Amino acid sequence: MGKRKIGMYGGKFIPVHMGHVYAMIKASTMVEELHVIVSYDEEYEKEHYYHHSHIEPIPYKIRLRWWKQITKNLPHVHVHAIYEPQTGEFSDWELGAERIKAAVGKPIDTVFSSEYAYEKYFEKLYPDAEHMMIDSARSVYPISATKIRTEGPLKHWEMLPKFVQSYFVKKIVIVGTESCGKSTLVKNLATLYNTAHVEEWGRTYYERLGTYETLESDFPEIAFEHQYQIKEQLKKANKLLFIDTEALVTQFFSIAYEGKTQPVLNEIAKLQQFDLWLFLEPDVDWIDDGTRVFGEEKVRQTNNDILKSLLEEAGIQTISISGSYQERLEKAMEEVNKLLGVNGLQVS
Repeated sequence: MGKRKIGMYGGKFIPVHMGHVYAMIKASTMVEELHVIVSYDEEYEKEHYYHHSHIEPIPYKIRLRWWKQITKNLPHVHVHAIYEPQTGEFSDWELGAERIKAAVGKPIDTVFSSEYAYEKYFEKLYPDAEHMMIDSARSVYPISATKIRTEGPLKHWEMLPKFVQSYFVKKIVIVGTESCGKSTLVKNLATLYNTAHVEEWGRTYYERLGTYETLESDFPEIAFEHQYQIKEQLKKANKLLFIDTEALVTQFFSIAYEGKTQPVLNEIAKLQQFDLWLFLEPDVDWIDDGTRVFGEEKVRQTNNDILKSLLEEAGIQTISISGSYQERLEKAMEEVNKLLGVNGLQVS
């Protein structure tokens, strides 16, 4: 039997999971052209989809982007976002169907879903189309979006497509002044939790230049590149991403080396979204690696106070970590495990 012509597969996809992807892939093999519809009414969703939820409301543009990333190598699959107001009336379905038909622009002969309950709606809305069920028992991927929302995406990590996983990665940033063990702690935590990390970009920046002589213009460049590295490492992360420094620490170094506060760094800092801030106190030995200059104890404490003030002014709440390297590691792991909602080192 030849392929059908035009198929439609829709939903709210809060969030997209592998069951959705399976249905889309299977449907795409059955029609010449498949249209994935992301329907949305964000105000309604906030009121009805996120009670007792482990996730924050997901903008429809994020859901749309997920589908476009997932289907980018399928030229016969097209993705649309359709505003479908929710009032509880059948007229909502009717309006949604009108907009879907307009977006597709061709007669729809097949409607795909995994819900028998939709049959009566589709008969009225798409009278010339056949409703085809795909894995209604969820036997291939035993998951639902509701389960992910109520139990949390980390618990159902393998049920999320790679593009979706990166959205839910928990980002832990380690901050502190010079020579307080940030780099060592970040690398150790990333190794222990079997995930990716982001190194302090400032060091790489000057190593590539071949000089540690600073210019005022260096610091925004460092901050921008650091943000890009975070974005790239999120693609590789396993539930967690550990980050060495961020824009406010870069601001601190601008003050320390150039004597200037740069508004652009504050603006970059406002865009940052981290789930956990660990602040390392400067109570380990200062190590002269040939690039550091603030080793005097009084200066170290003054710099520490300056950085804390920058964070406080930005409304950032941090968890202070001090003590030996062993104590720092243990305290950091304790806080990370709280974030994960587990006891002990559990990341699989």
